[in-house]
Amino acid sequence: MADAASRTIRIAAALIDDGDGRLLLVRKAGSPWFMQAGGKIEGQEGALAALRRELAEEIGLALRARDARYLGRFSAPAANEPDTIVEAELFHLRVLHAPIVQAEIAEAIWIGIAEAAHLPLAPLTRDVVLPLARTL
Repeated sequence: MADAASRTIRIAAALIDDGDGRLLLVRKAGSPWFMQAGGKIEGQEGALAALRRELAEEIGLALRARDARYLGRFSAPAANEPDTIVEAELFHLRVLHAPIVQAEIAEAIWIGIAEAAHLPLAPLTRDVVLPLARTL
């Protein structure tokens, strides 16, 4: 299987948990894949600024910078765009938030880490986020 991606998309994403072993995952309209809330970093925008903007747009979460802990930069095949790699600046948030589904999001769910493994997951979520979530 060829692994040659023709482009890379820079994103900011949030591993959001509630402190009780549940993660907040979203599914975009027209996609079967669950993933972290977040999105593309635009132009010269910083990763945290992009995350704040995307969380407000997608799930109605007003993120305070001090509530986000940087976890690192991770790459994985894009779930919704063929021949594309996502390069994610990943942040951890521990919040209780009732998501208000907006923008391109079709569904937002709180789910246990073990149960999440049985959902159709984006590669970044499956290969990076779930293993990280188990250590937090």
